[in-house]
Amino acid sequence: MKIHKIAAAFLVILSAFVACSKDELNVLNPNLPTPASAATESGILSLGQGAVYQSGFRFDPGSPFYDGVYGYFWSGAIGFHELLGDNIGIEAANAYLNQLGCPDAVTLDNASVALNPNSPKTQYELLRGINVNAQGAGNPIVHEWAYMYGLNNGANNILEVVKNVKFGANGDFKTKVIQAWAYFWKGFAYGRLGSIYYAGVINNEANKASSTYVTKEQLIAESNANYDKATALFNGVTGGGDYDAIISTLIPSFCQTGKGGVLSPAEFVRTINTMKARNILVNTPVASMTAAQWSSIATLTANGVKATDKVLTGRSNEAGDIWSTTGGSVAAKSTSVKPGTATYKISERLIQDYKAGDKRLEQNFVQGTAWIGNSDRGNSFNTRFALKDGGTGVAGTVIFSNITTAGAAEFYLAATFEENELMKAEAKIYTGAGDIAGAAAAIDAVRTAQGAGLPAMSPTSTVAQAKEELRRERRSALPFRGLAFYDARRWGITEKGSAGRTGCVVVDKGAVVNTNATIKYNFLDYWDVPDNELAYNPSTGGAATKNPK
Repeated sequence: MKIHKIAAAFLVILSAFVACSKDELNVLNPNLPTPASAATESGILSLGQGAVYQSGFRFDPGSPFYDGVYGYFWSGAIGFHELLGDNIGIEAANAYLNQLGCPDAVTLDNASVALNPNSPKTQYELLRGINVNAQGAGNPIVHEWAYMYGLNNGANNILEVVKNVKFGANGDFKTKVIQAWAYFWKGFAYGRLGSIYYAGVINNEANKASSTYVTKEQLIAESNANYDKATALFNGVTGGGDYDAIISTLIPSFCQTGKGGVLSPAEFVRTINTMKARNILVNTPVASMTAAQWSSIATLTANGVKATDKVLTGRSNEAGDIWSTTGGSVAAKSTSVKPGTATYKISERLIQDYKAGDKRLEQNFVQGTAWIGNSDRGNSFNTRFALKDGGTGVAGTVIFSNITTAGAAEFYLAATFEENELMKAEAKIYTGAGDIAGAAAAIDAVRTAQGAGLPAMSPTSTVAQAKEELRRERRSALPFRGLAFYDARRWGITEKGSAGRTGCVVVDKGAVVNTNATIKYNFLDYWDVPDNELAYNPSTGGAATKNPK
């Protein structure tokens, strides 16, 4: 059975989160996933929600893609990105994570070199060695693949079933809204697949598979094509009435608070514009970006998520239907009372990127006695910092984690105002001679929105200074959102043969705090197709399935 068919077995479970109650999750018999069981108005809405939130983001314990250490999609697959982007570290060996995020070499202040414990084996060799079907879910490469093809297949099921639904009234309108929802999530799934895998397959029929592999660029093109279909549909409907009733059912009620809620058609379109800008930005090395690409990002972000827009968010609830308080997100998995006691350890490099006086640092992180992990797993994850539960009480400043109260912590599933403004700022910096004043205004808007309490960025900064402000702000404003590795990759920091990152703070195995260390990561930029897929779905033509690097 193909891996995305394995995901489909979870995917066609018809999950409903119609009311925010103790019995929040209403799952129909997973052994009877027939289109007929969803071919009613209530059934298609249940499928529309369950195919995304349950089957797309959460394979339950007992499934081959769940592990109690890293958890579900938003804590696991997204955690892998944050690990590779050096926002977090991990000592646990589950799915080889302690080795996956271990850099090749750390040169300390005294010029001594701490090598990857697997040296001379590189991360490339590790990934190739464990990317075999026999590893099962112990292969870290398979997780995002399984989740995103599960999500894509769920959207395919929605599109197939909705054509046969007999709506009580206003059927054409309701069909368009549900189709727009499905195409949005297909765009999301293909975007994530094309942003991490060297190749993949395009599946646009429910419960069917293709053995013709396509390039990552074709996956991104398919993402954009689905986003465009969703945009056309959202532009053709109006909010209120039946529209609000449908969207408020598709989005779990406990996610309709704070910045989450019922996105209007225009808000969905702006979210899509920001996601399309992300598709360009994160998949092109900065050194290779063209004027046309920067122009596209500028145009998209000018019509992207606004500060007042509702966005797609995730929250826990008492029943833990989709996300638990302690394990639903990377931030939740990183929260602890003292350094090193959470699953994910806060990276010293994340902390050093906060500017002096940044209230986001004061609010969210506390310093304690240095935690030192097993020295045979490297030095890079040792840390003096912990992510504080519920913040430290700084009024008006964003709180990254709250694991005490169900529903208190909000995290983001797709585009946000902060990400949109920082992409806008970057486009301004890199366009022509550089619009530094425009970039400064966008960066300051993010800092204001998050209550950073920093002085305004100088509009007369040099281009080099603006680039560094932008780099630091993306790490300071967007931690735990699964963007860190994308950035490190496109900036050339993790590239094989690059200088890596210099001027690093590193706590070595002797608890000595180094302030001018150099880290050479040497991470594979795009992952090969999982062997878990190829074992059952060998290529019959098309693109290469292995990254030549």
